[in-house]
Amino acid sequence: MTALVMGLPGGMEWVILLVVALLLFGGSRVAGMGKGAGRAIREFKEEIKAPTGIDAPKAGDAADTSKPVDAEVITSEPRKES
Repeated sequence: MTALVMGLPGGMEWVILLVVALLLFGGSRVAGMGKGAGRAIREFKEEIKAPTGIDAPKAGDAADTSKPVDAEVITSEPRKES
């Protein structure tokens, strides 16, 4: 099992990495980065679960011609040659 996780940091290494990050960036900056990462993950999960907004037409919608359609018919005018 140790051979599989040989390159990954363990418990004490994570503590050292956090202390170095805290010294380099400061407490408020590290907290802001954590908050931003959490928000990004949350938004990503919401976008995965949310519908895309492009719904396929239902079988009953295609055959429904009783609803009026708001449209304008445009015809081309004959050209006048001078």
